[in-house]
Amino acid sequence: MAFGALLSAHQVIRLEPVDGDMTPIVRKAIESIKGNEARIIFSKGTYRFSPDLAYEKYSTITNHDNGLKRIIFPFEGFTSVEIEGNGAELIFHGRALPILFEDCDRVVVRNLKIDWDIPFLFQGEVIAVDEESGWRDIRPAKEGYSWKVENGQIVFPLVDDFRYSSLGDTLAFDQDVVRVAHGSWDINSHPERVEKRPDGTLRIHEKLRQYPYVGTILNSKGPTGENRYAPAIHVKSSSNIHLENIIIHHALGMGFLMERSDTATLRNCGVYVREGSDRMVSVTADATHFSNCKGEILIEDCRFENMLDDGTNVHGTYVEVNSIIDDYTLRYELKHFQQSGFEFAEAGDEIWFIHAPSPRRSFDNLVTDVRIVNERFAELTFRDKLPANLGPGDLLENKTWNPSFTMRGCTIQNHRARNIVLKTPKTVLIEDNDLSSMMSSIFFRGESFYWFESGSVQEVLIQNNRFKYCAYSGAEHAVLTITPRLGEKFSKSEQYDCNIRFINNTIETFDSRIVWADRVMDLLVANNTIIRTQDARPLYPEAAAFDFKNCRKVCLYDNTIDGKFEKIFSLDGVSQSSLRVSVKAADL
Repeated sequence: MAFGALLSAHQVIRLEPVDGDMTPIVRKAIESIKGNEARIIFSKGTYRFSPDLAYEKYSTITNHDNGLKRIIFPFEGFTSVEIEGNGAELIFHGRALPILFEDCDRVVVRNLKIDWDIPFLFQGEVIAVDEESGWRDIRPAKEGYSWKVENGQIVFPLVDDFRYSSLGDTLAFDQDVVRVAHGSWDINSHPERVEKRPDGTLRIHEKLRQYPYVGTILNSKGPTGENRYAPAIHVKSSSNIHLENIIIHHALGMGFLMERSDTATLRNCGVYVREGSDRMVSVTADATHFSNCKGEILIEDCRFENMLDDGTNVHGTYVEVNSIIDDYTLRYELKHFQQSGFEFAEAGDEIWFIHAPSPRRSFDNLVTDVRIVNERFAELTFRDKLPANLGPGDLLENKTWNPSFTMRGCTIQNHRARNIVLKTPKTVLIEDNDLSSMMSSIFFRGESFYWFESGSVQEVLIQNNRFKYCAYSGAEHAVLTITPRLGEKFSKSEQYDCNIRFINNTIETFDSRIVWADRVMDLLVANNTIIRTQDARPLYPEAAAFDFKNCRKVCLYDNTIDGKFEKIFSLDGVSQSSLRVSVKAADL
């Protein structure tokens, strides 16, 4: 059945906007559904939701904070769900997970807008800075925000008595263009004290390594470990997902999150600030995120702006071998605290073994049984004997749960971090997008150091995209960055990613770095137009445009460079030995 067709459902729920909290109305309607098919049709209008009377359960949510979650639209165990929004606006209050699909199949959601009445952010304009004395003066935003100064500290968001323990993760924005300020650094803010001054401004006493510029707008979202309550739309252990024309203006975590799910399309969706709002920030984490999915993932004609993390992140999960129990059974450990409780594998899954010091997928084996110990540990039993040299600290990667991924016709800009983060061995196509990034625009980093997100790519085509004003973070990045980050046990020189083609793109850059690659095999950079602009202050003008380390079979053909670069290449011996170059220089 085509996703464009209406799902046939035994029961239709029609919703009309009413004054006050719609949560109990929706809960009663969902609980009244008989059978396992549902269709919900909204009349156009504004619907308001509070978490007080919402369905509640303990939830493990990858890359978020586990715990009891209040879920407004809980869909669990349905064989088909259709939601027709008709342009309805869903306004949420407080700590809520708006929409959950868990163990569902054939999900279609269209024509909805999601926002919060009070954002979980503190926002203020920097009006003075004294680096020597260690303070900054802020003119705080008031209308639509919730905060106060209490015991010499800023406490927020003060929604239903919830507050963060500190300002925490903080970033400066340029209010004139409503994007992250040029040269900005992430700030982990824990003020010594805060003064409320007679003119209503706040003096924040805090020594920083890098101070924000006067005139920028600071946004704080609370500290790591507290500031990712839940995504706006959470898809878990589900299949055949179609999301169309869904706009998310705010969320208490990611916009769209899919974990261990099979086949999804996002078309004409958006994550961005509501027009006319004074907010600098949309969602507080990634716009979209896909963890241990499979099948085909398509993001098409979407717009992602002003979030506080990546445009998309597609990855698997490394788990670490904790101990060998017998010839067929091992115990593994989930290493990152925001992966606790993640379903890494089930019986029937194929698992790759990665034995240090090599980061390569050496061989695979079939899981026959899984025993969960707790949120951190589980035991896997395999069909065949475990390799004799497998031991604690080695890695496992799920071979079965990896998706192919296509992103086409999208605009991603004005946000923190990277546009696109890729870590899947299946086919990847990135084409015809408009991309502008604070950090690297396209980023490859399988890693077993912090997030434990697998894995190495094997077939990537990046073509016909337009890159403009990329890598303007204070920290050093490139338009295209390939940089695995593995633990101390693993080789720092063996190639990790392979077969990446970066062709027919247009790059307009104020700075130096175009491609920065480490440990890649078979990289083709061809027929790109690179224009050095003068529209912003260079941050790393002496860096090489093309920087390769421990790379093999790198080819640069027919790239046109227009403008002055102080240094074109930086190569180590390994990379230079197999490098092939042909560059068209309009003005070198």
